[in-house]
Amino acid sequence: MTVHFIGAGPGAPDLITLRGRDLIASSPVCLYAGSLVPAALLDHCPPGARIVNTAPLTLDEIVGTLCEAHEAGHDIARLHSGDLSVWSAMGEQIRRLKALGIPYSITPGVPSFAAAAAALEAELTLPELGQSLILTRTPGRASSMPPRENLPAFAATGATLAIHLSIHNLAKVVEDLTPHYGPDCPAAVVWRASWPDQRIVRATLATIEEAAAQGPERTAIILVGPVLGDGDFAESSLYAPGYDRRFRPSGTDSLFVGKE
Repeated sequence: MTVHFIGAGPGAPDLITLRGRDLIASSPVCLYAGSLVPAALLDHCPPGARIVNTAPLTLDEIVGTLCEAHEAGHDIARLHSGDLSVWSAMGEQIRRLKALGIPYSITPGVPSFAAAAAALEAELTLPELGQSLILTRTPGRASSMPPRENLPAFAATGATLAIHLSIHNLAKVVEDLTPHYGPDCPAAVVWRASWPDQRIVRATLATIEEAAAQGPERTAIILVGPVLGDGDFAESSLYAPGYDRRFRPSGTDSLFVGKE
């Protein structure tokens, strides 16, 4: 039997892949991170499914539960918020499962930064303003940061930053970023992106602390970069009339004429 790691999305229960939904529906055991995964997703569990909230459990207890279900011949849906590729703690579980010879699968989910961008109605890469997106965080009690992974180093690139798990460090974020982006650089905070109680604050690096002062101190993403500005940016060449491309040759002398 298989442990199916499933990205449960950022919060809205319908922001889950069809594959993820179907795996939940076919698994008689479901482990979910109750602090962040919406309870509505559990409605996809089959009747009589064993449902375990892992929020109060240790890693040993979680793996023990997975082992019990596997030994009983049950598929397991293991739900984590957002997407599994970042800050999911999936890696340490997979390492244990590999050592135990227990098979697993991975189904990606909608990441929280994408839900935050949608809430802001923003594209995070715009021509001539920003063509790179850096996902990062600041140090916390559960995880430190490698020495070379720090906000000033990332800010020196000028890329768009999506800073997770750091709303409690907002003052330090502003201090580290302002010398590189300037005080007038657009910034935003999105709390609980895609949840019914989603909240958005738009400001600049100079004003974001005051604007976000009354917000919760968890479940938020800080976004910083020129792409969050007033919409003054160059249009992409991709759709320009004279741009020569395989699917729209610019003329009879195009490199792509006659090619499929």
